Amino acid sequence: MDIGISTFPTDYSADIAIIARRAEELGFDSLWVPEHPILPVNAASPWPGSADGVIPKVYADIVDPFVALGRASAVTSTIKLGTGICLVPERNPLLLAKEVATLDMYSGGRFLFGIGAGWHREETEIMGGDFAHRWTQTREAILAMKELWTKVESEYHGKYYDFPPVYSFPRPTQRPHPPVFLGGMARNVFRRVVDYGDGWMPNRVTPEQVKQGRATIDELAEGAGRDPSSISVSVFGQAPDRELIEQLQDAGADRVMIRLETLPEEEAIASIESIAEAVL
Repeated sequence: MDIGISTFPTDYSADIAIIARRAEELGFDSLWVPEHPILPVNAASPWPGSADGVIPKVYADIVDPFVALGRASAVTSTIKLGTGICLVPERNPLLLAKEVATLDMYSGGRFLFGIGAGWHREETEIMGGDFAHRWTQTREAILAMKELWTKVESEYHGKYYDFPPVYSFPRPTQRPHPPVFLGGMARNVFRRVVDYGDGWMPNRVTPEQVKQGRATIDELAEGAGRDPSSISVSVFGQAPDRELIEQLQDAGADRVMIRLETLPEEEAIASIESIAEAVL
């Protein structure tokens, strides 16, 4: 079982470089940061993480994930670096493909591409996404990026993205490309994972849900002619509970990411050391 750390870096929290270096020293497998480019001041979309739907303030404060992970990569050498998650419909895949490949190159092939389609309608629409069909748009973006990552002359022709042959470099260090992990518990998430992903990355799930999800992925993968073992399960945003982690492992999880609260440097280092003592 691999154990990583997920955190929300801001301009008032510990430097992500310091967090990354300490996490690597302590033996964590990976470091994950999220994305919200903007949050509208006036919006009706409820946050799915609580009964009252109130969005935590930190969601509006987080920094750009690729800049943060690039900074983290410069002071580390082994810890994997992931987006948890990148909001694909809010980004242009021609630019995003280059960001992913560049980060993977500079980190020496350590990038893990956690993706999602978003839950905030107003944010998605302001950023140019088609909220009602965001997963269809996400699929197109990923397929377009796979062309850009794997071919010298790349082209893609779809509903949302349509471009003639182009050059797009650098290539990712990982071949054919960094693994693509689909977040969420959407109705069709397992079919999407098998169709164009390399892993499932659920949040706020129980061991029983993980067990059911793993079984569904295995069945769908076999039906599609894919090796089920080529698809991983990484459970996101968990508490530092050793018993829970063991239950998730027994249910079929390959990796668990523990939440590190957004804290100033001294408190953040103390917290990550406490987490390590509890779960590593």
